[in-house]
Amino acid sequence: MFGLELSFIWAGIIAFAVLVYVVLDGFDLGVGILFPAAETEKERDLMMNSVAPIWDGNETWLVLGGGGLFAVFPLAYAVIMPALYIPIIVMLLALVFRGVAFEYRWRTDRWKRVWDWGFFAGSLVAAAAQGIALGALVQGIKIENRAYAGGWWDWLTPFSILTGIAVPTGYVLLGSTWLNLKLTGRLQERMRGMARWSGAATLAFLAIFSALTPLQEAVYAERWFAWPTAIFSLAVPLLVAAVAWRLWRGLSRGDDLAPFLCSLALFLLAFAGIGISFYPMMVPPSLTIAEAAAPDESLRFALVGTLVMIPLILAYTAYAYWVFRGKMDPDEGYH
Repeated sequence: MFGLELSFIWAGIIAFAVLVYVVLDGFDLGVGILFPAAETEKERDLMMNSVAPIWDGNETWLVLGGGGLFAVFPLAYAVIMPALYIPIIVMLLALVFRGVAFEYRWRTDRWKRVWDWGFFAGSLVAAAAQGIALGALVQGIKIENRAYAGGWWDWLTPFSILTGIAVPTGYVLLGSTWLNLKLTGRLQERMRGMARWSGAATLAFLAIFSALTPLQEAVYAERWFAWPTAIFSLAVPLLVAAVAWRLWRGLSRGDDLAPFLCSLALFLLAFAGIGISFYPMMVPPSLTIAEAAAPDESLRFALVGTLVMIPLILAYTAYAYWVFRGKMDPDEGYH
């Protein structure tokens, strides 16, 4: 029983790491996708400087989520990787290329525009690959005899392509509300406009996926509409409506912080909807958390170090955001 409880604790830790990665790295990927919206070199410098102190730390959570999956849910890792090998590799390569572009654009004048486009392309491709991987996971992975039984291209479907468009759109909402928080003047006003259209598109995608997800697997429909989980299925859309109203009100009033917090809340609620669909599965539709977990001894050993490291990571992340809080000075930068 204790081993079963440990597996669910670890599932919660990995879910937490993935959620924190999505909301933190999501907004700086959104800033990269928004890069072509900058009209001048100074505006591009301001946009990049807004995430310069924290972008690489945000990706710590991706390492924690992926490493944790490999260490404590090896069967899930062994199934997911071959099923999603192509989008995951594309995502990692795009993140590497984006990081190189981030650093190199400050160290050249002749090739600066090339690296600007590299920063945009790496951000967009990474976000799209994340969306495609999510869609492929939601639509279910074929498993036989505790191994992946599908083909190389099973991940590529109309549903996964749709999620591959939706996730970058959501990241644009995060990025534009982040820039609204950090910047002033004409660029801030333009980012508020970006937040309005990307917010409307994000809400439209949420509505579409709320309709399509129960059709992907029968178990999703059962969990969404059966009692008592139907309570959560009803509560999430109501909360989304409330958050959307506050987002639009904040943008209309010229608020700085509220729109960003509301965009984070939309991602949190979308993540909760996925959690309602998945639980207690680790890899839908048939591999549960308990079945995918490593032996009890491995779970206990890894948990000790993780319970020490997560508070440290949270502490230095919070400290970094605190140090670089407030509006940016257009005449100063962090690079």
